[in-house]
Amino acid sequence: MLPTERRKTILELIETHNSISVLELSKMLGVSSMTVRRDLRILSNMGLLERVHGGALSRRGRSYEPPFFIREKESIRQKELIAQRAAQLIQQGDSVALDVGTTTLALAHAMAGIPNLSVLTASLRIANVLVDSPNMRLFLTGGQVRQQELSLVGYVAERTYQEFHVDKAFVGVGGIHPQAGLTEYNLEDAQVKKAMIASADQVIVLTDSRKLGETCFAFIAPISNVDILITDADAPPELVAQFEAQGVEVILVS
Repeated sequence: MLPTERRKTILELIETHNSISVLELSKMLGVSSMTVRRDLRILSNMGLLERVHGGALSRRGRSYEPPFFIREKESIRQKELIAQRAAQLIQQGDSVALDVGTTTLALAHAMAGIPNLSVLTASLRIANVLVDSPNMRLFLTGGQVRQQELSLVGYVAERTYQEFHVDKAFVGVGGIHPQAGLTEYNLEDAQVKKAMIASADQVIVLTDSRKLGETCFAFIAPISNVDILITDADAPPELVAQFEAQGVEVILVS
């Protein structure tokens, strides 16, 4: 196993178990304790885990953003269903803003064949999916690249959204709460999302049910800004009722 693959596995194990010891990792991975400690030091320096005596802990605080390669493996089927349903809301000739994130990336795959679209995104991953789509005008916001996320952030990205007006914005979030609204792990991404939402006639939030009722570090927008929420059928009924009471159309997929 290559060092990068081994470190990804370590993060996945810690996310699953919340904490794990050097000895357990050494046995699971078939490497020495010295190698494990070196990997933990590297991952800790990257801010991806917390080292403790004899092992490591997850860093799931409000501002902790799980790495993309972990998020993309979570709730895969739910995200595909959400993306397929979201694609049904897109009509020929629409102008669409696609947010960064794993569920919106699934939407990019689902909508790649819809003709005559204008698509604006701050995601390099999404741009890579859509770049060869026929009869589609693809716009990138520009901005500073967040290297692990491959999202574009900063003044240039925010200003680009301010220069456009789109029919529909498909938004991914770190959390969505009836009172706290839409929130995100990272402040820079949250600022770009604010500008994207302000540019749209219709705001459609895409998220699996794990994020319902959750609140992350950076505020994006109140629930009143959301027109449609698409999530999976495991969504708690009491939360669905609270969102609907605030005027949000909730679409459940299964």
